[in-house]
Amino acid sequence: MRKVGPYGVETLPQVLVDAPAAPPGCRDALVERARLQWRRADGGDPATLVEEFLAAHGLALDDLARPAPRHDQGGPCGAALYVSAAAGALLAGASPGPPNPAPALPEVAVVVYGHAETPPPPLRGAGPWRLGDWQESWTPGQHAAAVDAVRQAIGRGDVYQVNVVGHAAAPYTGDPLPALGRLGALPGARYGGTLTGAGWAIGCASPETLIELTDGRLVTRPIKGTRPATTAGERELRASAKERAEHVMIVDLERNDLARVARTGTVRVDELFAVRRWCDLWQAESTISAAVADGLGLADLLRAVCPGGSVTGAPKRAALDQIAALEPVGRGAGMGALGWVAPGRIDLGLTIRTAAADGERLHVWAGGGITWGSDPQAEVAEAAAKSRPIRATLAGR
Repeated sequence: MRKVGPYGVETLPQVLVDAPAAPPGCRDALVERARLQWRRADGGDPATLVEEFLAAHGLALDDLARPAPRHDQGGPCGAALYVSAAAGALLAGASPGPPNPAPALPEVAVVVYGHAETPPPPLRGAGPWRLGDWQESWTPGQHAAAVDAVRQAIGRGDVYQVNVVGHAAAPYTGDPLPALGRLGALPGARYGGTLTGAGWAIGCASPETLIELTDGRLVTRPIKGTRPATTAGERELRASAKERAEHVMIVDLERNDLARVARTGTVRVDELFAVRRWCDLWQAESTISAAVADGLGLADLLRAVCPGGSVTGAPKRAALDQIAALEPVGRGAGMGALGWVAPGRIDLGLTIRTAAADGERLHVWAGGGITWGSDPQAEVAEAAAKSRPIRATLAGR
């Protein structure tokens, strides 16, 4: 296991913190204090390691029902937390799938932040930037064949729905961080921001809440159902029986996930199939909430909600088996969790609309949920539509 810390302020570069969901009032005056990174070869239970590491650095998250302590400017502020889809699959007791196409990325990263006595200096200006051509990990025909394979599995009764995701990579020259940082400015990027480490960086423009905890209440906001952001597209999305059925399956799955960690009888659907906009797409979103159970710790919460149901399918374990068999490369930074954790507050986004950089290439992932009524060509086109704004922004367009 790779641990770094605790460090003193003077031994780390002081740069502006851009972690998704970091507290706005502290964001410009935070400095890294300690870091944990975990990869599959490290062994152990990553959820338990995360909870223990945070506790060792003054962030006790062993009982999420406990009222939030008063914010102490002299102590730790909170931590950025990243959990890959592969790590989430392991927490769910399923196969992590094929290898990560960006092996420099850890599967789990935790970065503890404290308050700096003086604001960090601004980031240096970016030099020349060039992004090369994208290379897909599968052809449109192979993608369509995977959709057909899922439909056959549904016909056999193996699954009800499976989310199928593709990957693409492009070489670059220059500093990738400003390009990744631009993703956070995309319209609807509720979890816009970046997280970096030695030899890797993640940029996020996700609109989707995996799990949020505020004032003792857990909230998840699954997104399922997509159409072009036109008047006709909105009308078609609202009227689509296929999209609504796909969406309701995931709402039921998320209700069951929350029920595992909620106070009995408190799970409710606050909003169902609300249509909202992300860039040039309409998407359907629901809101599900529950009162957190007494004594619930962060590790058990991660086991219950990772990986997110909207990017796996139903039943979750069976869908993960299909994903591991059908997708040619790992999901890397895509379809995982990224956000902020602190006593009394958790806010993790699902890493859809997300890109990652290693030392040589940028990586993106996009896909969609497959049901019996899915059309393979339409699913290929939907994945391309989701990826298009990300690729354009990374290229500087």
